[in-house]
Amino acid sequence: MNKAKPIGERISKWGEGPLYHDNKIVYVDIESHAIIFYSPEEDKEEIIFLKERVGFVVPTKEGKFIWGGDNGLYLLDKFSKKSSLIEDIEVESPNNRFNDGKVSPDGLLFAGTISLIKKPEAALYRLKTPYRLDKLKEYKKAIKVYQPVTNSNGLAWSLDKKLFYYIDTPSKEIKAFDYNLGSGDIKSPRCVVDVSHIDASPDGMCIDNKGMLWVAFCHGGCVVNFDPKSGKEIRRITLPVLESTSCCFGGPRGNDLYITTGIHKTKKEIWAGSLFVVKDLDVSAPPASVFVGVT
Repeated sequence: MNKAKPIGERISKWGEGPLYHDNKIVYVDIESHAIIFYSPEEDKEEIIFLKERVGFVVPTKEGKFIWGGDNGLYLLDKFSKKSSLIEDIEVESPNNRFNDGKVSPDGLLFAGTISLIKKPEAALYRLKTPYRLDKLKEYKKAIKVYQPVTNSNGLAWSLDKKLFYYIDTPSKEIKAFDYNLGSGDIKSPRCVVDVSHIDASPDGMCIDNKGMLWVAFCHGGCVVNFDPKSGKEIRRITLPVLESTSCCFGGPRGNDLYITTGIHKTKKEIWAGSLFVVKDLDVSAPPASVFVGVT
C-alpha cells in the first residue's frame, strides 16, 4: 500500500474539508480562519484569511466560493477576497457553528453544524436554489433536512446518485439516506457501516469510482476504506499524526488521495497540521461538484 507523504508548506491548526477543484486542493484551517488553495503541480499555496472560523468551502459555477463559519454561510470572491453574508442560519444557537459541507452531484449544497458544547442541538441543512447575488438578504435560503445532530461531518453520494451517506461523529456510524435527485430530499436513514470498533472519531469522508467510502478518523491517525454494502473494512492508510480529519481524491488522473490533519492538543508531532497525499491508488474520483444555485 502506498504511503501518505506530507506536501506543501502550510501547517494548519486544524485542516479540514479538502476538495479537488480547478487543479487545486482547496481546504480550510478552521482555527486559523483560513481557506487554502494548494496547487500540487506547482507546489504553491494561496491563503485567504477570514474574520471567523471556517468549517468548509465549496466552489460555485460562477467561479466564486461558498463557505460556512461561526456566523452562517458566506459567498467569497476569491479575487477581491471579500465575503458577503448569505444567511446566518442558527442565530438562536450561539454555541453552534458550521462544520463540514459538500455539493451534491446535482449541484445542491449540503452543510451541517456542530454543537461546541457537545449537545444534540445541531442540524444538517440544504441551501435553496436559485438565488440572486444582488438579493442575498431578501429571503431565507437554507432549509433544515436532518436533526438532531451533535457534530455534522462527512458527506458523500453513491455513484448512481440514489443514496446520500452521512456522518454525525458521536453516532460512530455511517448512515445512508434515500436521495431524490433534483429536489435534494433525503429520507429513510439507516446505518450501513458501524465504526464503533475503531477507537477514534469518524470525521470527513469521500467516495471512489467503485462506490467505496473513505473515512478519516480524528484522534486515530488513519483513513479507512469501507464497503457500504457489506459494512466491512477494505483497507487502512495510517498517518504519522493522530489528528487525521478529512480526505478527497484529486490529481491529473483523480487517483491521488489528499488528507488534511490538525495539531493535537498535547502531543507534539513533526508533521501535525500538514496536508498529506497518497499517490497512484487503484481507485479514483472526479473533481468536486460545483454549486449551481447562484444566478
